[in-house]
Parts: sequence; structure tokens; C-alpha cells
Amino acid sequence: MVERPDFAPEDLSDDGFLGGRLRIWQPRRGYRGAADPVLLAAAVPARPGQTVLELGCGAGVASLCLGARVAGLDLAGLELQPAYAALARRNAERNRIALAVHGGDLAAMPAALRRGFDHVIANPPYYPARAGTAARDPGRETALREATPLADWIAAARRRLHPGGWLTLILSADRLPELLGALGSGFGSAALLPLAPRAGRPATRAILRARKCGRGAFRLLAPMVLHQGAAHDGDRDSYTPEARAILREAAALSPFG
Repeated sequence: MVERPDFAPEDLSDDGFLGGRLRIWQPRRGYRGAADPVLLAAAVPARPGQTVLELGCGAGVASLCLGARVAGLDLAGLELQPAYAALARRNAERNRIALAVHGGDLAAMPAALRRGFDHVIANPPYYPARAGTAARDPGRETALREATPLADWIAAARRRLHPGGWLTLILSADRLPELLGALGSGFGSAALLPLAPRAGRPATRAILRARKCGRGAFRLLAPMVLHQGAAHDGDRDSYTPEARAILREAAALSPFG
């Protein structure tokens, strides 16, 4: 039986993802997934029958987008905030995608998740502790500003991965030096995809894919441009064809090869 969430019905929005293939309840004022978790899911090289763990799954957007694209996955999520964990369970049930959501902290991994996975995915908090202005909503603040250092996210992923397993994550571009330093010797065969909002603009996000015990060389890929045109010119969908295929049609993110 799905537990009752802490969010009142009037505090939730009903949002479509992947061109309406998924219907996701999200808090109106808390942390809300948009394009980032969809892009993250599209970058995961998962195959039917493999196991996937999402660290910090929120309302479940990334895991459910991955489950909608690749059938037959064994999906698990870890979420620190109980209300979001409950919401992710509701969203999984609503979309008929099996996702086992566990409440807890990655610094003290629940016993049920202390096993090996083929993939670990994450959308870690974008802002370092004490940086910028705190969000008014406590759920949004917890999701966006780190309490656990980024290096600990990487270490937790490394412990949970089988040798040869893949880490895939999306994060703010200004955190890349910290991220690459945290990978250390435990990961190789890493590829980094910058995400630029428009052609000629600096990348603001990046997706990294790295293999535990991988031996391949590091690859810096050509940026993926998300929007057409030089600037936003009205209330319409301005995604590039590649971005639209991912966000609306559940396509895989191809630049990683």
C-alpha cells in the first residue's frame, strides 16, 4: 500500500513529461524537476534487465523517464526527504513503472541498497553549502544546496557500482573542477557533455558519464545546444531537434556513442 504523502493535493501540480508519456505530481513550491532529470535519464546506457540506483531521486522524474525509455530495468531510488520519497512512490505507481524508493541519507545507505548496481545516476545539489541566498521552501533548499559534499556523492556511487558499472550525473558547469577531482582513480573511460542554452552561449550544465575501473581516456564532447535562436522570443517551444527528441519523444542522448 502506498503511504500517504505529506503534500496536500492542492500543493501539487500534475505535469507531463516525454510528450505526455508520463504524468508526474510535483510540489508547486518545492523542488521541481524540469529538463535536467530528463536529459540525465536519456544519457544512461542501461539495457533491459540491468539494475539502476538513483541517488536523491526527488519525485522520481529521472528514474521514471529512464524506465519509460528502457523496459525491464530494476530501478531503485534513494531520497532524503520523506515527503518526496512518498511522492516518487505514488508517481511510480501512477505510471505503472516499478521503482523501489528508499528513504535515507547516502552517507548512511539503507541496508536494502547495500548491493551492487550496473548504473548509478544522480542530479546532485547545484549549490555548495553557504553559497548564495537560501530558498524560502525548505524542500527546495535541501534539493538545491548541498549538505553532503559532492565528493561523498561520488564515493557513495563508487561503492554501489559493480566493477565496470556506469556513473551518470548532471550538474552545474561551475562544479566541474570539483567533480573531476572527486572521480579520482576509481573511475575511468569518462566522457563529459557540456549543455549550452543556445549556440554561442557558455555551457551552464554538463552531463558526465564514467565507468568504475574503466581504462579508457577522458573525452570532452562537443556541446549540445538546447534552444534554437539567439534569444527567447515568446511563449513557445524553441528546443533544437535533438533536444526536442529527448524531451518530448523519449530518445536516447546520442553524443556519448
